Amino acid sequence: MVELAHLPDRGVIAVAGADRIGFLNGLVSNDVARAAPGRAVWAALLSPQGRYIADFFIFHDTDRLLLDAPRAVIALLLQKFARYRLRASVELADVSETLAVYAAWDGMPPEVALTAPDPRLPEAGTRLLSPSTLATTATADDYTAHRLRLGLPDGPPDLEPDRTLLLEAGFDELNGVAWDKGCYMGQELTARTKYRGLVKRRLLPVTLNGPLPPPETPVLAGETEVGTIRSGQGALALASLRLDALDKFLIAGGTAVAPRVPVWMKLPQ
Repeated sequence: MVELAHLPDRGVIAVAGADRIGFLNGLVSNDVARAAPGRAVWAALLSPQGRYIADFFIFHDTDRLLLDAPRAVIALLLQKFARYRLRASVELADVSETLAVYAAWDGMPPEVALTAPDPRLPEAGTRLLSPSTLATTATADDYTAHRLRLGLPDGPPDLEPDRTLLLEAGFDELNGVAWDKGCYMGQELTARTKYRGLVKRRLLPVTLNGPLPPPETPVLAGETEVGTIRSGQGALALASLRLDALDKFLIAGGTAVAPRVPVWMKLPQ
């Protein structure tokens, strides 16, 4: 039976108007034009310096685009987008009260008009936007455990605004960057990080042998800080870790931390 969970911490932004695709393409890391019926795009908005601000899934909906994003950043995204709109024919609206966000995995999702496979990994399942309440078979916590097992980030605290680089968080392997499209805000640092091999740390799933430390707890190799815990649940968490520390004994807040490199992740040899 399919697992279907409502994600109440997610909201939806509608981007309408004749210039909606070109407008967003000039701002975000992926090619917005690839969003189509039954196909979503995962993308991030970066600072001009190339640091993470927010990420979201982009759905195609007839004459508008719908952004599935953390509710906590909806107001910030609307503010940022409005600042760069200038004379573009674009209309922005928070439609979180009329569309609910769901995730489905381990089976066929229900038939909802706005449904698309999670573009990051086939194993991640499906994203759904629904104007009506769906009968769920799982909880948001179940979805959290599912994504942690796969090593998938879910906005802050996994990704740190004004600090995280996209390639540290798997956006390359997880289809969050279009390398063949035109310029976008923060592109220069993202490209330089890739082509010069500058990634020195990664966001990795870890198994905890003890109580879950809170987000931002330092991860230590001996007395040296080599990373921080990000989000977690039970014995699973994500941690931002230096690559040169993965073979060391790691501890965070008194709990032993064992990193695991997921099969989709490509680390330097």
